Amino acid sequence: MNALRRAAAVWLVVFVAGYGWAYGAANFIRLCDVAVIMTCLGIMTGSALLVSSQAVSSLVVDLAWDLDLLWRLLFGRHLIGGTEYMWDPRYPLWVRLMSLFHVAWPPLLFAVLRRLGYHPRGFPLQCAIAAVALVASRFVLPGENLNFAFRDPFFHRSWGPAPVHLGLTFAVLVAAVYWPTHRLLRRVLGARSRSAA
Repeated sequence: MNALRRAAAVWLVVFVAGYGWAYGAANFIRLCDVAVIMTCLGIMTGSALLVSSQAVSSLVVDLAWDLDLLWRLLFGRHLIGGTEYMWDPRYPLWVRLMSLFHVAWPPLLFAVLRRLGYHPRGFPLQCAIAAVALVASRFVLPGENLNFAFRDPFFHRSWGPAPVHLGLTFAVLVAAVYWPTHRLLRRVLGARSRSAA
């Protein structure tokens, strides 16, 4: 575990420096980038709570990202969207390749949770993180549609005024991604209540 902690610390420094330089600080409002930071901190501190919260957030989303990337490679178009920047020459190739962390993150999270145990409070923690990130996304880079805070990923439209759209986005995220993932992790790994994070 010590080697993994050191690797997490190195990756965190490289990731923040590389992404911050290429995409700017506002990019770290993206939930997938929040997941990298929180997961690395969770691994470094041995926090089942932090790692569990990001497993709730990332397992389904990263697999969807992987599928979209593979679909684009095989068929020349995006299935869901979200990986378009991987073909954007405005950004250095080495920075874009760093995004392949999405491929490694699900097995990494699962392996770490097998060791630390799944913390059931990861679900409400991630819900709170997502709520803050969604609201913050309305105020940063509106053209980027961070966390789909302006337009949904499927119909590419806004669902009413900002509070309505954000509320619906949050509700779908929790109901379709976070809650089922939380239930699955509890079933597969067991819920281990821990007094310490």
